Amino acid sequence: MSSIRTLGAATAVLLLASACSGAGGGGGGENSVNVLMVNNPQMQDLQKLTADNFTKDTGIKVNFTVLPENDVRDKISQDFSSQAGQYDVATISNYETPMFAKNGWLAPMDDFVSKDSGFDQADILEPIRQSLTAADGKVYAQPFYGESSFLMYRKDIFEAKGVTLPEKPTWQQVADAAAKVATPEVRGICLRGQPGWGQVMAPLTTVVNTFGGTWFTKDWQAQVNAPEFKEATKFYVDLVRNHGEAGAPQAGFAECLNNMTQGKVAMWYDATVAAGLLEAADSPIKGKLGFTQAPVVKTDSSGWLYTWAFGIQKASKKQDNAWKFISWASGKGYEELVGKNLGWSKLPDGKRSSTYQRPEYKQSSGSFSAMAEAAIKGAKPLNPGVQERPAPGIQFVGIPEFTDLGTQVSQQISSAIAGAVTVDDALNNGQGLAEKVAAKYKGQ
Repeated sequence: MSSIRTLGAATAVLLLASACSGAGGGGGGENSVNVLMVNNPQMQDLQKLTADNFTKDTGIKVNFTVLPENDVRDKISQDFSSQAGQYDVATISNYETPMFAKNGWLAPMDDFVSKDSGFDQADILEPIRQSLTAADGKVYAQPFYGESSFLMYRKDIFEAKGVTLPEKPTWQQVADAAAKVATPEVRGICLRGQPGWGQVMAPLTTVVNTFGGTWFTKDWQAQVNAPEFKEATKFYVDLVRNHGEAGAPQAGFAECLNNMTQGKVAMWYDATVAAGLLEAADSPIKGKLGFTQAPVVKTDSSGWLYTWAFGIQKASKKQDNAWKFISWASGKGYEELVGKNLGWSKLPDGKRSSTYQRPEYKQSSGSFSAMAEAAIKGAKPLNPGVQERPAPGIQFVGIPEFTDLGTQVSQQISSAIAGAVTVDDALNNGQGLAEKVAAKYKGQ
């Protein structure tokens, strides 16, 4: 989560300039489709390739409107909630999809899929497909790319210290390793500490899950200051305070990426997409990395799950054109187009089983592709912990209120990492916030 978002921020101005043909969103003629997208590098590639490929082949003109994440989320919510129909297609994540579907804002895709033999819905990785399926059993979005989380570490540093990690470590093993490999120049691990429901709360919630905690029980009892949630949070805060990066309370994905790239930390637990950046041709640590599955305690797996996907607005009068665009952008042929024209390292991966069988992709992705595939396949969006949940989600709770709840609790956690408050006080404050949210759902 937040990984691609951070990378995309730097390209906002360029993308907005390139989106002028569809800046208004509406209109565009009968044989067209209006697409509202988040601004990240993969979407920029999509824009570059659309006219000369999709439009050339189908005759359908695509009018893109591309905005920074916070802006695009607001605009999508406004247009889809009002069913204004200004945009036919929009990028939504597995956080929004079930909620938008429940509200009747999205067109189901099952009929389109059944008539499109070339799309191959069965090739979509099961956890990704499941996360874009609503409670009614229908599919409401198709993924453009996906990610989970895993642990990345410097093999050379570990070898020099005589320290090893299993392929599926426990969090205690990771903490022990962080203490052993740390030096005054190189910290043991980087963990996000920056406030935000998609920053510190993303990795921390996966830790909470595997320690046996949850935000809410199935019957909406708030559990933010329960023993398991508290134990996990204390572990996380202690680990980052004792062996984590400098400036941890302000560190998010971008800061940890820089720390890892510059050799300032020996380990990093974060999004699987980070591996491609660390193993890029111009990375100073290319070839020096090892990878393990997300550390666990009480669960078999603990990696998160996130995907940017395309949904069709129910009010759209161009649903056939919308599906044709989505089928192309989410399909196997598009991946091949990117690989051959832009390089296999730029593939929007993490969504299809077939991607991980491509020899060209395997060669480009080096040692991490199999681990990333396993992380995504092992993700359990409906059952990420040791107890049943009232809403889907691994690193988030799939309810509208979580954006505000998660952000407010994250501010308390960041303060605890900074040493300004105790974990007990932070979680007691968070419990009060969670109880207010839970009260809205009890008895439903």
